[in-house]
Order: sequence, then C-alpha cells, then structure tokens
Amino acid sequence: MALGLLGAGGFYIYKGWVRNSEAADKLNEIYGTLRGLQGQTPSPGNDKIDNTKTAKEQHRHVRSWIDASEKYFKPIPAIPAENCTSEAFARELRRTVDTLQHEADSAGVTLPPKYDFSFSAQRPLVRFAPGSLELLAVQLGEVKAITETVFSARANTLDSIQRVRVSEDDIAGPAGDYIDNHAITNDLAVITPYVVTFRCFTPELARVISAFSLASNTFLIKAVNVQPAGASSGVSSDYNNASMPGLAPGQMPFAEPMAQMPPPVQPVQPVVGKGGLQTVLKEQLLRVTLEVGIVKLLPKR
Repeated sequence: MALGLLGAGGFYIYKGWVRNSEAADKLNEIYGTLRGLQGQTPSPGNDKIDNTKTAKEQHRHVRSWIDASEKYFKPIPAIPAENCTSEAFARELRRTVDTLQHEADSAGVTLPPKYDFSFSAQRPLVRFAPGSLELLAVQLGEVKAITETVFSARANTLDSIQRVRVSEDDIAGPAGDYIDNHAITNDLAVITPYVVTFRCFTPELARVISAFSLASNTFLIKAVNVQPAGASSGVSSDYNNASMPGLAPGQMPFAEPMAQMPPPVQPVQPVVGKGGLQTVLKEQLLRVTLEVGIVKLLPKR
C-alpha cells in the first residue's frame, strides 16, 4: 500500500512539474512578446507613457479633421443622379453631349467634328453592358465638369478628353477616348484619372489651372505637358514624381544631354509695326495635356 501511495504521489508530482514547465514556457513567451513590443518604434509605452491611448486620441483628431474637411470634397453629381436605367442614361448622354457642344460654341472653343466627349462607344446605344450604368453615369458627370472648366477659361480648341474604361461597351470605342490608367483607392478616398488635351495661349492656360484649383469639387492636377501646337513633343512638368525612380518628390525630370549641341538661337529682332510700337515677342499657340484626378471620399466606416 505504501509503495502504491508513493507511486501515485510521484505521478501527481510529475504531472504538476509538467504543467509548471508548460506555464513557465508560456510566461517566457509572453515576456518575449512584451519585450519585442517595447522595443518597437513606436512602442505601446509603459506605466508612465500610454502610447496606445495617445494613438487613439490622434486617430480621433484626424477623424475630426476629415469630417470638417468634407465640405472641400464636394462630389460631382452623376448624370443621371438617380434611377439610372438604360433609357435614362441614353437620354441624358445625348442631352449632355448636345449641351456641351452648345457651350463650346458659346465660349468660342473649337471641337473635333461631331465630338462625343469620350462617349463615342455609348452614344448610339440604347442598351448597355450589365453593371456599367452607374459607373458610366459617374463618368459622364465628371467629364462634363472637367470640360466646362476648360470652357470657362475660353481655351481656343478642345482636342480630346480621355477616361478609364469601365464598361464592356468601351472595348469597341476608339482608343483616343481612353487612358490605360486605373482609379487609385486608399483608406480615405478614390482618385479617378482623366486626361484633357486642348490648345490655347499662356493666359488661357493660367485660367484653366486657376479654375481647377478654385472649383468646388476636388481636382488634382497630376501633370502638365506643354508644347507648341505644331510640335510633336514638348516639355513635361510632372508633379507626381513618386513613381519615377531616382527623383525626389517635386524634383523635375531632365533629359540626358544630347551628343550634338543644337545651333545657337538667333536673337529675335524687333519688328517695327506701322503704328509705331515695336513687337518684341509674339506668343505662339500651345498644345496642353493635363492629367487630372478627381478625389472622392469613401463612405464613413
């Protein structure tokens, strides 16, 4: 009996030792995790500094700022704004294109013949690809807003406006109506890209950029390409160099030096006008390509 009791006692002692060993290993693991967290930058803090609480307070401040700034991110109404059926969109598309053509005529802006403002694929349709109506309605509203902004500056000619493909119907459209970029989504907003090309002089270009910056909707001009209207290439001013390796944000890209230097530019001789005043510099027509992003806040979560 004594031997049996001793054996039972030894068994329970062994089980207790195993449990204690497992608990010790678990405790050491917790301590290791805690030491790792303490060593991180930032760390959760300690008994004097509660970084977790501070982070939550900062999150509340950021959220409060976002809520207060929503008035600066006024969304552009879709066309049609609601009840977007195939019949309604087809009707509104024709009406919007006609309206923009009349507005161009009133502003003295020349358009390509029978221009459909990037909706050439949809203009003759009465039925549209499933699931695309809402996206097309949003784009129609945004195209109208961008185009009217260019019209307001009275640019000489609108050559094209390009958008992202959002419908199976866009596959049949002319390549000049589209860009290969895609909308960019982060935790706060969606940025939808467009490219608009027009011809103007420098005062009109300044008015276009100013009109975008003062608009009630949030337009983000990502790049400006300016060249003489008759040239095949020009000088690009890119304001989004984050994707260009080797360039810091805001740094201008420069071309490699040419192997053969061009001949020196001869000075412009003043031309004597019949009225007596001298023409020192005659401005030339420019061809401008703007990469414009429209910023739309995501719904609150």
